[in-house]
Amino acid sequence: MTPAGGISLTSAAMDGLPEFSGQTRLLVVAPHPDDETIATGLLIQRVRAAGGEVRILLLTAGDNNPWPQRWLERRIRIGADDRRRWGQRRRGEMLQALQQLGLADSSLQSLGWPDMGLTELLLQSPEASVATLAAAIDAFRPSLVLAPALSDHHPDHGSAHVLVRLALAGQADPAPLLGYLVHGERGDESFEVAGSTLQLARKLAALEAHRSQMALSGTRMRHLAGRPECWAWPAPPLAALPWRPPAWLNPWLRLSVVSAARVERWRWAQAPLQRDDAGSWRLLPSAMARQAPVFARLTLALPTPWIFDHWGWCELS
Repeated sequence: MTPAGGISLTSAAMDGLPEFSGQTRLLVVAPHPDDETIATGLLIQRVRAAGGEVRILLLTAGDNNPWPQRWLERRIRIGADDRRRWGQRRRGEMLQALQQLGLADSSLQSLGWPDMGLTELLLQSPEASVATLAAAIDAFRPSLVLAPALSDHHPDHGSAHVLVRLALAGQADPAPLLGYLVHGERGDESFEVAGSTLQLARKLAALEAHRSQMALSGTRMRHLAGRPECWAWPAPPLAALPWRPPAWLNPWLRLSVVSAARVERWRWAQAPLQRDDAGSWRLLPSAMARQAPVFARLTLALPTPWIFDHWGWCELS
């Protein structure tokens, strides 16, 4: 694949290192404040050092983050006003982090979507949310887009990938997309980009600016930010669903299928599925009569304190 617009995938890129120039326009899609630093803090500095421009598109305010807020504010109950105040705090921290990475406040664009609510936003109002995202992408005209990987276990991250893919699919000449993984295991297909000692120091200084998140999770966040930054092109679509959930879970399983054309949701027992010779589940052809790309999500309709996805999303051919 040879992206255009100031990025040259030469032999160096085959080893994982894109070449940047003054024509590079990098758009980083961050579901929450701190994702931009953890996943792309080095890349941002490399693009800026080459003279390129960077825009950070922040999807949520990160305001649905109760445990650090309870700890730092010494409160139990958190109301709507408290959440708004927390979101403003996190925005201020993010602006300080971006300054450490060499970006001005004007590089940040915020959409204000619900924290821990991107999946429902996608499933309930796909046309409006995709149109909003497409307009933000069009306004910046990026030459490269970085967004969360589809396989990221955080529900906001996986759904952010779907939203970005649908927004790009509607464009005549979409920018190339690379996925970054914050929560989950990186695959062999990903490539790494390292930075200089100074760039790493600036990245870690940017991380420390997210003080509200470091209060309870500093060790984990330093570990995440200290790893080499990895990205990958979207994986090829699958012919069959990758999941084989145990039958006893069937009453609580929910399957959602999303494309640019429509969104459909079923209980597992009512979903238009058939088993193939290998024992995998496939959507019936009638259910796949839709415009690519097509994404499916499997969830469990049971209350749980665990916020991360067990199955999450996949892309279907």
